[in-house]
Amino acid sequence: MSIDLPHLLLEILSGSLIGFTLGLIGGGGSILAVPLMVYVVGVKNPHVAIGTSALAVAVNALAGLAQHARLGTVKWRCAGLFAPCGVLGAFVGATLGKAMDGGRLLLCFALLMVVVGVLMLRKRSNQGCVGAACNRQNAPRVITYGLGTGLLSGFFGIGGGFLIVPALIASTGMPILNAIGTSLVAVAAFGASTAISYMTSGLIDWSLALLFILGGIIGSFGGMRVAKSLSGTTGALTALFSCVIFCVAGYMIWKNI
Repeated sequence: MSIDLPHLLLEILSGSLIGFTLGLIGGGGSILAVPLMVYVVGVKNPHVAIGTSALAVAVNALAGLAQHARLGTVKWRCAGLFAPCGVLGAFVGATLGKAMDGGRLLLCFALLMVVVGVLMLRKRSNQGCVGAACNRQNAPRVITYGLGTGLLSGFFGIGGGFLIVPALIASTGMPILNAIGTSLVAVAAFGASTAISYMTSGLIDWSLALLFILGGIIGSFGGMRVAKSLSGTTGALTALFSCVIFCVAGYMIWKNI
């Protein structure tokens, strides 16, 4: 059996791009993974792309988390409260998502991305509070955002970072760099729970997942370093976060309409 080397390299490079965005903005992993698998790599079944991307993103998020933890940007108490609530919502969302037409699912996914991107741009000048943390006052809000974000994450088959980052900022007031680092705990948890749900239905391409994971681990190192350098520039990281969302959402809407 011959090995298609160009296609192999394409899959690894696609995984590197996912890892880079996870390290850079804490999200975008599945935003990129699903369309890359469907439109670039050539996965025919959107549900297989969703299940495979969820697994790859979960592992790649752990690689990015290790880098952010080393920099001290992770708010562990918030992550410990947000992530379990999100996992519960993700299991429910994944069950609902599998029952929906794949093409329609991708279109709804893209429209949601546009809404989130607009909301993030409107608040890009807000630098957040460096000392922000989870406490008794904001715990109910963090739990609510966690459940809601997890439900959407599972439904659309995404790691959820592009939803988790703004949710953490909205519920705690933390700066975006802390939200990015903290979000990776939830991204890994959400992605794993979604992947398990799709795995039980046989909707994961294991060889493709391994190649995306390999590329993602490589890319996460570069993404984390760029995020650290941009964090000191007012609104730059938030604007970049939103631009990634708009570009990919526009492409997905065009492909589906």
